[in-house]
Amino acid sequence: MKMEETAFDGVVVLTLSGKIMGGPDASLLNERLHRSIQAGQIRVVADLSKVEWMNSSGLGILIGGLTTMRNNGGDLKLANITDRIQSLLMITKLLTVFETFDTVENAVESFG
Repeated sequence: MKMEETAFDGVVVLTLSGKIMGGPDASLLNERLHRSIQAGQIRVVADLSKVEWMNSSGLGILIGGLTTMRNNGGDLKLANITDRIQSLLMITKLLTVFETFDTVENAVESFG
């Protein structure tokens, strides 16, 4: 997994790409989210448009990220989820846990 970071209106946007499979990917995202929290940036959008594949460990990474942000008064929202990831979220009933948006812009605006 690769990660690029940008910011819009005080919201951190993490564009994830490649395959999210667990292992080192978990540390990468976890460390990044903790740096955001320490900097007072608790509103995060994960842009998944460039993610080719995600397994159950990858889902676990996103759930861990969501928990970390919510435990610190923030949130992690998903944008641009592909059909494949949409089905994975539907099957696992995680669509009811994550807020998902068609675009990064809509996700950023949702923080109001």
